[in-house]
Amino acid sequence: MDENDLTVDENEELMQLLPTGFGKRTQEADVARQLEKSKRLRKGATSTNGGTHTKSYSQDKNDNEEQDDEDNEDDDDDEYPVSHELVIKTHDRPITTMTADSSGSRFITGSTDCTMKFHDFASMTPNTSHAFKSVDPTASKQSASSETHPINHVEFNPNSPSQVLVISATPQAKLFSRDGEEIREFVKGDMYLRDMHNTKGHISAITTGAWHPTNKDFFVTAGTDSTLRVWDVNIPLKQRDVIVHKSRAAGSAGRTRMTAVAWGSSIQGGKSLLVAAALDGSLVMWDNEGNYARPAAEIRDAHRADTWTGGLDISADGRTVVTRGGDDFIKLWDTRKFKQPISVVAHHSTSYQYASTNITFSPNSSAIVTGSVEGDLHILNPATLKPELVEPVTPGSPLVAVMWHDKLNQILTGSANAEVHVLYNPTTSSKGATLVMSKVPKRRHIDDDSNLTTDLSQGLSGDAVSAGDDVRSGASYASRHPTVGLTVSGRSRDPRRPHIPLTTPFAKSQPDEQHIKNNIPLSSMRDEDPREALLKYAEKAENDPMFTNAWKRTQPKTLYADLSDEEEEGPQKKKQRPG
Repeated sequence: MDENDLTVDENEELMQLLPTGFGKRTQEADVARQLEKSKRLRKGATSTNGGTHTKSYSQDKNDNEEQDDEDNEDDDDDEYPVSHELVIKTHDRPITTMTADSSGSRFITGSTDCTMKFHDFASMTPNTSHAFKSVDPTASKQSASSETHPINHVEFNPNSPSQVLVISATPQAKLFSRDGEEIREFVKGDMYLRDMHNTKGHISAITTGAWHPTNKDFFVTAGTDSTLRVWDVNIPLKQRDVIVHKSRAAGSAGRTRMTAVAWGSSIQGGKSLLVAAALDGSLVMWDNEGNYARPAAEIRDAHRADTWTGGLDISADGRTVVTRGGDDFIKLWDTRKFKQPISVVAHHSTSYQYASTNITFSPNSSAIVTGSVEGDLHILNPATLKPELVEPVTPGSPLVAVMWHDKLNQILTGSANAEVHVLYNPTTSSKGATLVMSKVPKRRHIDDDSNLTTDLSQGLSGDAVSAGDDVRSGASYASRHPTVGLTVSGRSRDPRRPHIPLTTPFAKSQPDEQHIKNNIPLSSMRDEDPREALLKYAEKAENDPMFTNAWKRTQPKTLYADLSDEEEEGPQKKKQRPG
């Protein structure tokens, strides 16, 4: 047999042990598999846990045309980014508000747990989608007794994304950076002044706020003191303008609560348009920027009185205004004929429990987006308010906050079960959740489990520090570097600092008791009763006085008069004068 004809049978088990290449291996992401896992299940599809999920469907009055609804599902997925979702759960209580910057790389959520959560899509992976920072805007110090308040409204500055307007249930608005650092706090007004025009700020809690559509320095806040206040970010000690809304409701004394406000661009790029809603059911509009003495239009009974109208938005062209009231109605208004609603549709309200439930236009105002009590996402027609798509997001948990980002083409929702759902479509959406799902999953680490780690941004309490012999409880520089500033002999280099003897393990024990009694004078006095010690010398002091011995011979003897029997019986009665 020729040597060239020698063949060796390949052993599959051996080939599996041999390396296929050299150098560092790069792990690649299976994008198609990850997108398939994030795809929302179709109507009637069975999930992995045996339950059934209902996928989005087109609303049709005829329930018998189920086949036509299934054919329209693909068209709905292409038109609206709802085919896939990314679920993020970082809060402990219902989410009340959310906002995203103009680029779509970062978004912030606010909740009734009194915290804001900062999220960054660039730092997320498919298995590590959580917030990178948690901030309590009302906490003055890191202690359990500090006062905190729920977050009512959070909004990025559309013209300066480095600024974030934060409205909590306090009379003072705050300005934060995109990294969670407080920039400025605005002043609180004098609550003892009756005329609201003379106060420098709100005197009671603020409900919501909005940025100016074109000027990066102006924003407006709505308060429960029946005022709207326009602020300049560079002047925190006094508002720029005060708008006092005088209620005409019986028994209100001319005051009410402002529940919602929106600031948008007017028709054909003119002056800005400011619209606000109040608790007395009125809807007010101002279109003369800089002069808010008299509103341009006012509707007294836009919604039923004493119901909270929390949802309010203005279309991109400034022609229409949509409101969602606490009277279970959604109404569409024309700014050019601001008297009667164009369209009205019944929609169950959640403002009795979640006052900040919003309603908003899509980026190009081609649709209106809002949530529902059942946890469904409703996409409405902007002309008739009829539902074009109803998408179940969190069944059984109300959908509170909704926003549709223009650059990402993704819909972000926040619900009462503290979950954030990012709805997207891989073909029509860009960045955001699609960027997260295209990454390689991160390897599991102990730091990924929040139960085993500590949020250092919240600080450490004294009870959390171990008091062992080998662990120093102090966190100061001197405690961590005990030899800095000392000489070789252990004395301080600072002459003003007294010398502290070095403590060794042999000097920690107490000396012998007999040694103390024999070598330390008067050491036995620690165990004596001071009263008994003084009474021991009472008889000696009386017989041989030490301090009064000099007057013993010269001191006169005390003489007392003898008392008769009559005087001993009692005091002598006064004799009466003869008449």
